[in-house]
Amino acid sequence: MKIVGLITEYNPFHNGHKYHIEKAKELTGADYVIAVMSGNFVQRGTPAITDKYARTMMALNNGVDLVFELPVCYSTSSAQYFALGAVSLLNHLGIVDYICFGSECGDIDILMKAADFFINSPDNLQNLIYTFIKEGYSYPVARAKAAEYILSPDEKEKNADLLKIISEPNNILGIEYIRALRLIKSDIKPLTIKRYKAGYHDTTIYTDTAETSDGESKPSISSATAIRNVLENPEMIKELPIIKSSVPEWVYDYLTKNYNITYPVTIEDFSSVIKYKLLSESKEELETYLDLSSDLADRIKNTDLTQSNISKLSMDIKSKNVTLTRIYRALIHVLLNIKTETIKEYIANDIIYYARILGLRKEASHLVRMIKKHGDIPVITKVANAYRQLDSEGMSMLNRDIFASHLYNQAVYDKFKTVILNEYKHGICIL
Repeated sequence: MKIVGLITEYNPFHNGHKYHIEKAKELTGADYVIAVMSGNFVQRGTPAITDKYARTMMALNNGVDLVFELPVCYSTSSAQYFALGAVSLLNHLGIVDYICFGSECGDIDILMKAADFFINSPDNLQNLIYTFIKEGYSYPVARAKAAEYILSPDEKEKNADLLKIISEPNNILGIEYIRALRLIKSDIKPLTIKRYKAGYHDTTIYTDTAETSDGESKPSISSATAIRNVLENPEMIKELPIIKSSVPEWVYDYLTKNYNITYPVTIEDFSSVIKYKLLSESKEELETYLDLSSDLADRIKNTDLTQSNISKLSMDIKSKNVTLTRIYRALIHVLLNIKTETIKEYIANDIIYYARILGLRKEASHLVRMIKKHGDIPVITKVANAYRQLDSEGMSMLNRDIFASHLYNQAVYDKFKTVILNEYKHGICIL
């Protein structure tokens, strides 16, 4: 029996995700698919557009057999920490044979070469990256420039393929997945699938199918960004049928029936709480949060928050060398009380302390028994009983997930007057 692990957000689930699941099984010969999925807050520094239980059901209805929640301290972090947390969770399960992820280049050899380059990079690489950042470049661009700078002309020629791919978003994550596997000395084999048609930031809604050079028919695939743009825009929502060809039937039915009942949730729904935190804490206190530098804290403290929504605030404090995503992540960390020292302590010890199940297919329930036998972390099936399974560090991590979900549920209630069961009452999603 073979099992492939996927690291996901499904924000929301679309045809590209379904294609990824099908190709991952085809590429690996896997019998089962296990997904590690971000909970109610995601890596781009925003709340998920729909809650984690809805997204779990989207996954289970479209080929995933077992869904685990990625703890929020990792799901909202930079690529390095996001990858380390997710890969560690899959590794701790003790039954995963492969990790399969999407990438712009679709070439695992180049991605492994890039991972090796950064693992074995010269000591001055980090200093060079910070030098380029000070010159006004964002971190991804600064890292690419630093890599090119330290290579000799001959090395640049030999590594032209590497230099070409290291600043693209899915490639960056893929490189970090491989680095994480190496760091924790995992036997899980990494594989990649070339991202098809819609780019990560592509805002076009595609409605056509296509045929590949080998005659394979692919469904209409639009990016999650493009789909969210429709779902979050009150004017565009009138044209909801435009996304019908981009998402599986179950997902479209959910989105149609639950609009303005359980979703859309955006960062603006947390605006008052975020601004309260920013106003109530000193510059020195703000600097303790993950992704929030001294310069960023200065900018926040020198900005009038009175009439700003979060989108405007983020643009006001943005600088040339800090991406908008980095700012959103910093603000989410303030909202959720995620501090730099805390995540460093987690990583210095066990990285991941539990595997919390969000959902499973009945025919895959034996996977849970296998994980309990072969894995080396507690499997959480009922939050109310977790204190019997976890030490203080594990409970600290889980309590952050619980707090984040209760805050999200409160935002849903305030906006739509819809009650989502709290973490102690909501059971595992079963299909």
